[in-house]
Amino acid sequence: MTLDTLPLGQDAVITAVGGEGALRCRLLDMGLIPKTAVRVEKTAPLGDPIELRVRGYALTLRKSDARNIEVEVRGV
Repeated sequence: MTLDTLPLGQDAVITAVGGEGALRCRLLDMGLIPKTAVRVEKTAPLGDPIELRVRGYALTLRKSDARNIEVEVRGV
């Protein structure tokens, strides 16, 4: 599953970061690296962007960018 489809409040672990060039580097620089825990905390009124909790801080990300991040659901 990709990060853009992760339900609100669900815990997951990043398994892969896709994208190309500057986008992939930017995602990695923001702390979105494999084996990192992540949770969707909020969504904007129209559903985009989404707010994530990663490494103890809040990160807002567009769904189009979140689509490049593969996650595995935890605690099911």
